[in-house]
Amino acid sequence: MPSIESLLAFGIASLALLVIPGPAVLYIINRSVADGRNVALAAVAGLEIGNFMHVIAATVGLSAVIATSAAAFSVVKWIGAGYLIYIGFRTLVTKPQTVNQLNDPMSRRRAFTQGIVVNTFNPKVALFFLSFLPQFIDANRGSAALQSLVLGSIFVVLGCISDSLFAILASALRGTLLRGKSLPFVQRYVAGSVFIALGAIASTTRR
Repeated sequence: MPSIESLLAFGIASLALLVIPGPAVLYIINRSVADGRNVALAAVAGLEIGNFMHVIAATVGLSAVIATSAAAFSVVKWIGAGYLIYIGFRTLVTKPQTVNQLNDPMSRRRAFTQGIVVNTFNPKVALFFLSFLPQFIDANRGSAALQSLVLGSIFVVLGCISDSLFAILASALRGTLLRGKSLPFVQRYVAGSVFIALGAIASTTRR
């Protein structure tokens, strides 16, 4: 099992990422603005099931790496930290998406199914989990597979809570979101800076 310190650090890092509007959050907000709260919540459920699929895949992959050698796992951690920094810089230089009034009405079932499919088959989500989870796994504290599964499950639960709040708030603040310009700024500069900071901290942490 992960140590209390690792769980606390992971929880803080996860919340820092989850409360910053990224592509998935923007999708949820757009669905909420266009189709209402219930459709957006269905999309949240689908997206988080997709996330959990990636957690399982990352758990299997990381277990295989650790079974190979501890050095290989250390290399994975370094690469993961570098990828987090890359995501941060990419976010800073990429023009963010905006909240739009979508013109394609969607049922709850379709939103749920689309959320699963889009997230499950998104390679960027897979790379994120393979980069993020290893930073908080200690190969000396028992099963890395169990640690990965516990950490990933915590992330999914926190994601369900935060994304659901975004869906509910977006429905209530529909007009404000369509007129506002602060969300793209947060999505671009705050999110980019957080990713760079996480990657930098991970790369300087003793391994």
